[in-house]
Amino acid sequence: MSTNVSMERRYGVVSADERRALGGLEFVQRLVTGALPLNTVARTLGYNIAEATEGRVVVTADPSGDHLNPAGTVHGGFAATLLDTCMGLAVLTTIGKGFSSTTLEFKISLLRSMTPEMGPTRAEGVILTSGRRIGTAEGRLTDGQGRLFAHGTTTCLIFDR
Repeated sequence: MSTNVSMERRYGVVSADERRALGGLEFVQRLVTGALPLNTVARTLGYNIAEATEGRVVVTADPSGDHLNPAGTVHGGFAATLLDTCMGLAVLTTIGKGFSSTTLEFKISLLRSMTPEMGPTRAEGVILTSGRRIGTAEGRLTDGQGRLFAHGTTTCLIFDR
């Protein structure tokens, strides 16, 4: 599911009852459409959940001066958050109602410096495996020209909600 959302984004926490009532894919697709609020760190860092299909999620963001480290480049935590988000949500899209997931560990490799001048970025997470208790995914963070800036992998715990 991909959509250009024209409505103003909402940020907050989804109630436990609403999370339990939705399968993972439906939950993430509602984040894409704006039917559910994005988390508040999405507002802080300025990212958006742009696309969601089973086993694949795309997160977009525009690095800015608000994301700089003392050396004047975009802080590596910005890339880490985008990758953790797209990979973790990719795992979530594969699980059913009454279940959730959380990141157990993730690893990223930062390949080149990010700057505000690089323009829009795209972090794409794709499922590798999804079992009863563990899911894994990989992610790639690219710029508008498709240049790879970072990549990573995650392992997520799947649990009863």
